[in-house]
Amino acid sequence: MVKLFIGGHPLTMDELQLVQLVSPYGQVATIKMVRDRQTRKSKGYSFLEITDTEGAERIMEALQGKAYGDKELKINIVPPDAEPAKKVQRPGGFRAPAYPRVDRRGSSSYGSPSNDGSKPRRPRKQF
Repeated sequence: MVKLFIGGHPLTMDELQLVQLVSPYGQVATIKMVRDRQTRKSKGYSFLEITDTEGAERIMEALQGKAYGDKELKINIVPPDAEPAKKVQRPGGFRAPAYPRVDRRGSSSYGSPSNDGSKPRRPRKQF
């Protein structure tokens, strides 16, 4: 299997139209059209797995630089050792404070300092 990058296709193109475009030149095994996560609209590039090397080369010869819609197609063979980019994990919902933090361990909000280094405690309610 040979992996192809096809870029520059129109944003309105769907998977079926892309397969119909390349299938006369080579047999498509899988297709991955890259889309925006929120809007689900195409970003204008896709990855196709072609069953044989000759088919991938025929696709490149036939479609490289051809105008399709209002854009020009760009086709490259993806090297087999290329790894996909790793996503950076960010903590969800974390936001740094907009002001510097003040350390208040030495005193409580009720006026008496804490001697053991622990956090100040609120007094219990009297019933």
